[in-house]
Amino acid sequence: MSIFKIIYKALFSEKIRINNRKRFKKLKGLFLKGNNAYCNCCGRSFSKFLDKSNGIDSRHNAECPNCGSLERTRVLLEFLKNETDLFSKSNSLLHIAPEDTLKEIFKKSENLYYVNGDINRDFADEVIDITSIHYPDNTFDYIICSHVLGHVPNEKQAIEELYRTLKIGGKAFILTPIHPENNTFENKEIVTDYDRLINYGEKDLIRLHGQDFEERLKRENTVVKMIDYRLQIEAAYAKKLSVGDGYRELIFLCQKT
Repeated sequence: MSIFKIIYKALFSEKIRINNRKRFKKLKGLFLKGNNAYCNCCGRSFSKFLDKSNGIDSRHNAECPNCGSLERTRVLLEFLKNETDLFSKSNSLLHIAPEDTLKEIFKKSENLYYVNGDINRDFADEVIDITSIHYPDNTFDYIICSHVLGHVPNEKQAIEELYRTLKIGGKAFILTPIHPENNTFENKEIVTDYDRLINYGEKDLIRLHGQDFEERLKRENTVVKMIDYRLQIEAAYAKKLSVGDGYRELIFLCQKT
């Protein structure tokens, strides 16, 4: 880490640094006027989206400069609008590690009892540990947990807590990076940021999920279905949304029975 970055982190809180990054991306968006890319989360159009780098490679045309939505965010919102009654009926929703742009959309929905939480108080309205959710059994009609389980040491307990707080008949939508060929890879000896980046693709992942993820989610009282909703979006619109390649965008619908 450079001296500049060390000083910058020492002078400014994480929340201020996050807001500064958002402002800088919005500034970039001023130079991307056009109609090739459309963000369904904020309703803005651009000549293209921003590239997104995870340290190993860069995804082109991935991030909305205005609201920060990513490919998976836009796919998930299309699914929620078209395939659920989340916005049309009175529902309760728990949103773990909320994406800012979805959080704003849900907060504006008058029919929703909306709870969002993260273990880091700078990222959500409530502090919520996914392995010990402070809400009673059978509280929520819907739960959204996107790109969280790969970061949680006790994944099994986290899944149990999601199902515990979900109502009978309720649905959890879980997303995570999925290796297209291999089963889940996890090695407790991989502990440094560099080694995690090389082995898992992100420096703060502690496992990379694979083809067995659906089985990892299954419990006696749940039905799990993998949905690649990218393929159900009309081709021209999907191109404008930049829906990704399926590595990060698969939706696992888990219904409690």
